[in-house]
Amino acid sequence: MTSMNSTTSDLCKALLYPGSVALVGASDDTKKTGGRPQQFLRRAGFAGKVYPINPNRAQVQGEQAWPSLAALPEVPDQVFVLSPTDTVVDTVRECARLGVKLVTVLASGFSETGPEGAAREAELRTIARETGIRILGPSSLGVVNPSNGLMLTANAAFAEPDMPTGKVFVASHSGSMIGALVSRGKARGVGFAGLVSVGSEVDLSVGEICAATLDDPHIEGYVLFLESLHHGDKLQAFAREAAQRGKPVVAYKLGRSSAAAEMSATHTGALAGEDDIADAFLKDLGVVRVDMLETLFEVMPLAQKLPLAPRATKRVGVVTTTGGGAAMVVDQLGIRDVTVEMVSPETLAQLQAADIPGTAGRVLDLTLAGTKYEVMKKALDILLEAPEFDLVVAVVGSSARFQPDLAVKPIIDSAGHDKPLVAMLVPDAPHALAQLTQAQIPCFRTPEACADAIAAVFARRVPGARAQPVQIQHPHALKESDAYALLDTLKVPHAAAATFPIGSSPAQLPFDYPVVAKVCSADIQHKTEVGGVVLGIQNAAQLGEAFATLRRNLQERAPGIACDEVLVQPMRKGLTEVLVGYRVDVDAGPIIMLAAGGIWAEVMKDRSIRLAPVTVDVARTMIDEVKMLKTVTGLRGTKKGDLEALAHTIANLSQLAVRPELQVSEAEVNPLMVMPEGEGVLAVDALILQG
Repeated sequence: MTSMNSTTSDLCKALLYPGSVALVGASDDTKKTGGRPQQFLRRAGFAGKVYPINPNRAQVQGEQAWPSLAALPEVPDQVFVLSPTDTVVDTVRECARLGVKLVTVLASGFSETGPEGAAREAELRTIARETGIRILGPSSLGVVNPSNGLMLTANAAFAEPDMPTGKVFVASHSGSMIGALVSRGKARGVGFAGLVSVGSEVDLSVGEICAATLDDPHIEGYVLFLESLHHGDKLQAFAREAAQRGKPVVAYKLGRSSAAAEMSATHTGALAGEDDIADAFLKDLGVVRVDMLETLFEVMPLAQKLPLAPRATKRVGVVTTTGGGAAMVVDQLGIRDVTVEMVSPETLAQLQAADIPGTAGRVLDLTLAGTKYEVMKKALDILLEAPEFDLVVAVVGSSARFQPDLAVKPIIDSAGHDKPLVAMLVPDAPHALAQLTQAQIPCFRTPEACADAIAAVFARRVPGARAQPVQIQHPHALKESDAYALLDTLKVPHAAAATFPIGSSPAQLPFDYPVVAKVCSADIQHKTEVGGVVLGIQNAAQLGEAFATLRRNLQERAPGIACDEVLVQPMRKGLTEVLVGYRVDVDAGPIIMLAAGGIWAEVMKDRSIRLAPVTVDVARTMIDEVKMLKTVTGLRGTKKGDLEALAHTIANLSQLAVRPELQVSEAEVNPLMVMPEGEGVLAVDALILQG
């Protein structure tokens, strides 16, 4: 049995290195779900003790069977419950009474089935909380550790013989996916250090399971198959620790749909769709989020070769023996906003001095001459030293299939360079792929997967400051004047404002006309819906008329809603308008969003999202990601907006994430006017929800 590090957590030991396991509901029929785990364990040579539990049989699959857990000669380290749903709660309760550390539940039929199932799930959660037993599932297909033969799974895919071991740990919400990953990985020569089907996360979640294995010396990276971000706090804690330890995390997450997040009082919740938040969450925690399932098996060597670090550039050089194959890679990188850099004049001079044939433009095309070892090797040596590239891709044509030693050897012999080298093979070339995989060279079968991997590794970000937890039970909106007072504490600039009783007719203002008058009430969050805004007021007479209009509109459109104030502001016009929103997401935690303002906010979905808080540097990157803001960068002689003031404002508002005493669950400045360069930014409306 594989040895364990002394620091390996108790949970990790019970999960991946149990000395004994019990199978409750074990079947004598190996074709049935309940019969598979015992068969798989024996076939894989699991050295620990296996206790089949079946009160109706003296033997199961030729081994002694036990009538109950209580009848066992010892307390097993892990129990796999294979019996029907209606037996699960009592079995888990019995496990807790006996002192079992970990119980895995195969059955479904819990909260996903309605009130009765939800009640069963609540019972499991209570047992875990009150007794300390850890529960994996329900709907978990089990746990696999190839290194010690722990095939504790009901997944039929693990009938696969000779499963290779590796250094990557897999945690999946989907039980069937761990089988799919194993079969696909085996076909690529990729093995695993462990695979866990997490199921419904009634107790143990993806993040907590992975965190428990961080001290395992056999695990050097993680692959996550995610259906949701539930228990996001645990996932965040794990990802941050993995990033600190230099253990790459790769994720494939379902849910790239247009469905918006749960609606909130602000526009931020609607604009920041569920998947947009998940994308920011994963990337901000240093996770490599891939778009393609195929990439999961190919990206890890690249993630390990290109450590997580701040990067100013993401420049790729391409060398090829086939122009068409290279063009496919260039296209796929381009649509993912990854720059394929041209060979510089200095590098071209070095190539010419080394008598490297071919043409150099967007790619270095060696043509058939590149199939010669010395030509490709010299070219790679020069490109890997060239300062204009952060990463080099070698695209190999038909020679990869018919002359793999010639085509692949120069790539393998160049792999020791500090700069990452990636291979993409145009033909189906399994022998060449196997050689590259064995040498731990990132290698790809398709241009799509190659570009997906490169873009995903470049897109991950070094985790920033962590938000302070805040519990907000019953948030309420602040009236606009109070919202401005809170913005003052955060150093978020806003237009001047004065409030007056709604029944008055002010003769003097502390600022010049023209002005805008707005109803000011915590009970009216969207003023325009009740006719609560009057624009373009030019003098005192018109101001009096505006107050009367507001009173009349409230009586007609919002009867019974309390409002005793009107807020008056000077009319201001900026070069453009943006929305800056802060929100505490139920799974991801605090987020900050910058979006195009006005009607474009919802029409174009032109926005950038990060976990909050952010630095000014990160805010500058967010500004670069909002396409509408290109119009105020001085492009083609147009006026420049004060984007530096905008960056500071974004960063300042995001500090709500580390100000739990303010008890803010949502805050939105919309619109925030971007004034000409040097004149700052101005909030002219704000909605804040506070606990």
